[in-house]
Amino acid sequence: MNFDATSLSRRSFLARATLASAGTALWPWRGLAAESTSSWPPPLAVFGKVFQSLKLTFEQSAELTAAAGLDGVDCAARPGGEVLPERATEDLPRYSQALQQHGVRLLLLTTAITSPATPHAEPLLRTARDLGVRYYRLGWWSYSGPRLPESLRRDIQAQLKELAALNRQLGLCALIQNHSPGNRKYVGGNLAELPELLSDLDPEHVGVAFDIGHALIVHGDQWTEHFRRLSSHVKVVYVKDPDPAGKFVPFGQGRIRQTDFFKRLKGLGYAAPISVHIEFEWLAKDEPNPKAALLRALQTSGQTVRAWLASA
Repeated sequence: MNFDATSLSRRSFLARATLASAGTALWPWRGLAAESTSSWPPPLAVFGKVFQSLKLTFEQSAELTAAAGLDGVDCAARPGGEVLPERATEDLPRYSQALQQHGVRLLLLTTAITSPATPHAEPLLRTARDLGVRYYRLGWWSYSGPRLPESLRRDIQAQLKELAALNRQLGLCALIQNHSPGNRKYVGGNLAELPELLSDLDPEHVGVAFDIGHALIVHGDQWTEHFRRLSSHVKVVYVKDPDPAGKFVPFGQGRIRQTDFFKRLKGLGYAAPISVHIEFEWLAKDEPNPKAALLRALQTSGQTVRAWLASA
């Protein structure tokens, strides 16, 4: 299977025609106005970190996104990301244009921002806002020990309040993602930490990127209670599928299918983009065409998530 622009364009057209005929036509994301419609199913955005593994250009990433039948990209705009923060005012519009030329969109942003003082934060966010992005993920805070230190909690709350004020001006919403511990303990990885951090903040300006995969790893079946407590602040969801050992596997082979996550999401009137994270092993060591392998992984992942949404 060769990877070229002609075959991708043809597959892109066929994938989108199939979706439309099945009653799942692409739903263009238009920020606040679109969110208020409570449309279901919501659009799917591939997390662009996976494109970096093959060092794809903006054009190639756009081609793959469209050919896979997805709706757009959650762009990694951070140090070492698809778009470097210091180049955001030039490169983010270029990426957005490449996506639009293939009928898909820049839907979400993943950043390293933790306060308005983060280098290049405001130009990056203004550029994203002008391109129609509404939600951006924040960077990380981490700590050691059994619980979040009080001093760190106060510092984070102060930074979040400053970000909320900036977001109010820009019409944006910052997101804290829950992330299971790796080599360090991430603030919010334990979902019990988030209600206190967010209690005094307007969810229209600071909310949660609820990662069902990490929630299952950290909390098991108790994720449902944390989801309920955070429901007013859940603005975007991230999808990864973990197996019982906590390893991410292809969508449909892990624990998500045993949950009612998407029914709960639909019950909230969720309409923001869903960020699809390709973090399982999709590339065989002897694969002769890595780009074609990634296309297959994107297609099957998107189809599985759409099936979950359709059955919710």
